[in-house]
Amino acid sequence: MVTTDDRAQRVRESQQKFRPPFVLDESLCLYSPQDNVDALEHPRIKDWFAFTDSRYTPKLPKGHRILLLLPCTRTKPYILSTEHRRINQALLDAGFKPTAKPDPRLVSPGEDPLLFSTAPLTHPSGVVIHRAVISEPLGLVPYEHMLDYDGGVSPAVGYDDPGLFENRGNAVSPWRADCTAERTGPQQWRWGPNEKRAYVEMHNAMAGAVARCLTRIGHLYAQRIAWVAPGLTHRSFVLARGERPAHGIVAHRLVESERLALTGVNDLLPREAAITCLPSRAACDAALLRLAERLGVTPRQATGPFGRGGGDATPLALPELLQTLLAEILDQSRAAA
Repeated sequence: MVTTDDRAQRVRESQQKFRPPFVLDESLCLYSPQDNVDALEHPRIKDWFAFTDSRYTPKLPKGHRILLLLPCTRTKPYILSTEHRRINQALLDAGFKPTAKPDPRLVSPGEDPLLFSTAPLTHPSGVVIHRAVISEPLGLVPYEHMLDYDGGVSPAVGYDDPGLFENRGNAVSPWRADCTAERTGPQQWRWGPNEKRAYVEMHNAMAGAVARCLTRIGHLYAQRIAWVAPGLTHRSFVLARGERPAHGIVAHRLVESERLALTGVNDLLPREAAITCLPSRAACDAALLRLAERLGVTPRQATGPFGRGGGDATPLALPELLQTLLAEILDQSRAAA
């Protein structure tokens, strides 16, 4: 029998993802699609949407501005995750510099303080990188408001949301009365119709939240790039229906006998304001071969390290793939100049 004690155990696990002085808001622990849908009415989430919908406008240096969208991470704040550290270190190594000092709460002893600045980055070539995070349940989290915003402490440093990652097998809330998931093992579950319907509703709500913000501020950027792992939820949030086949991303979810459409940000933005999703499948294939060469193994043997990003991360953090991102940023900006 599943009880609320099971949720309490999940909350204790969530608390381990936060580095002091940042703490978990237990009301923002979202372990299933249904939890996510409920969160759309949470006061902190609703005020965040009001902020990104109408009150937020970034302050950016002049130059060839690129909005770089990164995935959210289990570690909070995001910038302390292995994935974001490696991405940001690659940008610094390529000559980018932050336009402001880091918040001292973020700096880790023995590491370059610049690695922990949430400010926009500038490059001698004139490129400006404005980083933001694609998040569920927040939609869009500008890097500079990762910790604070005009409503006080940002909810981006208070939530834990593994509830939309179906393939993990535990993105369920079996203590809920509306849970329709089927247990398939001691800690494994298969989504039922309620989970699938709630997933589609939340997926489309997140695409809408990002699109509303970019409809208002997208003109500030020459390019918009999402650096998101192939096949995962964050990429699905972004892609338009016509883009999905090339990325291996489904356009619908079958729920009982009903096909429910998945809407992406690019479905909601004008074509000229669309987001480019990287890395491509071809770039991933080429990076796998380079990784295999670096490790001195076969491509098949390299698939494991590739999937783990060389450690506690995703392929997005691999130097072989980050070469692709840096080339896109610097080559495209030079072409524009």
